[in-house]
Amino acid sequence: MERTNKEVKRRTKVVGAFPNDESVLRLVVPILIDINEEWITGNKYLIMEQ
Repeated sequence: MERTNKEVKRRTKVVGAFPNDESVLRLVVPILIDINEEWITGNKYLIMEQ
């Protein structure tokens, strides 16, 4: 969660001010999608073996 917040903050700082809510969403949503895809396809921390 902290990593996600830090990444969003880093990317939004570059832009500065946003003219409306939609422009913020256009920047933040792809970041969150990328992080989610990395999480899904990344290393498994818990391996459930039978």
